[in-house]
Order: sequence, then structure tokens, then C-alpha cells
Amino acid sequence: MTTAAAAQNPSADAATAAEEEQVPTFAELGLPAALVSALARQGIEAPFPIQAAAIPDVMAGRDVLGRGKTGSGKTLAFGLPLLARLSGRRAAPKRPLALILVPTRELAQQVQQNLEPLGRGLGLKFKTVIGQTSMFKQIDALRRGVEVLVATPGRLKDLMQQAPATCPTSRSRCSTRPTTWPTWASCPT
Repeated sequence: MTTAAAAQNPSADAATAAEEEQVPTFAELGLPAALVSALARQGIEAPFPIQAAAIPDVMAGRDVLGRGKTGSGKTLAFGLPLLARLSGRRAAPKRPLALILVPTRELAQQVQQNLEPLGRGLGLKFKTVIGQTSMFKQIDALRRGVEVLVATPGRLKDLMQQAPATCPTSRSRCSTRPTTWPTWASCPT
């Protein structure tokens, strides 16, 4: 449509702009139906821009660096594809399939609260390993097997010294906190 035609037909211009800004659905981004349904149950119907941009690349196994303000959807931008890629897989004892490394216990708890309900619908088990909580319970959970381990660096180091076979093999990572401390989500391909 030419500029002159758009000036004569403002509704056509608005429709063209709306088509250009149309965000794909979670299903169109390649997430499994069970995960899309779990999102809908939480009232999450459409991806935020960072999610729409990152999910296809993370699903394809590419390295992604995402920056955004608090509340922009970074956790789900890396978390949803991680959950999708783990769907149907089971961890062996002491061998988590994925590691999400975060700088603080508060962020670890936040990541777990956001991702665990979604992962539960896919049959995934989570464990958060942070300081000032029972290391015995953390080691016990790892011995039984968890698919997703959310950890702070200090407690992860402590656990690796206590039970060295608790670190997953990783091939892909996404970082959502590059300005402070990396938040890594690792998942073997």
C-alpha cells in the first residue's frame, strides 16, 4: 500500500500495522500442547516479545542472550523451551537433565515458582538447591533423580564437593542476567 493510499484509508493502514505486530502463539512457536494448555490455565495466552524472539532459537538448540526489565518474561523465554526439550525424559539418580544457575536464593525460588507448575504437567521433577536450607534433603532429592536443578553457585559447589556426580552435562545455555551474574539454563540436546 502506498503512502497516499494509506493516508486516504487510515483503517487499512492500522490493519497493516496490526498484521506486522502480530505475535505468534505459543503453539506456533513449537511448544508442546500440554505446555500450551498449562500456560492457558495460568491465564498466559500470548508470548511477550522476548519470548516470541527467543523461544524458536532456544528450541533449535542455539545460544541466546536475552535482556529485559523485570516482568518482561525472561524466565519463561528460556524456561519454556527448556521444559519442552525435557518433556518425556527422565533423569537418572544424581544426574539432572538441566541446570538453571542463578545468583541469589530469591531468584532461585522465583524461577522454581514460575517453572515447576508448568514442568509438573510434563512429569518433570524440580529441586532448588540454595544456602540456608537442608543440604541433606537436597542430596537426597538428587539421589532419587530430578530433571531440573535450580541452584545458586555457592550451594551447587558445596553439593558437588559432597556428591560429585550431581552436575548435568550441558550443551546449550541461555542467559537472562548478563549485567549482574549469568543465569544459565542448561539442557543437553
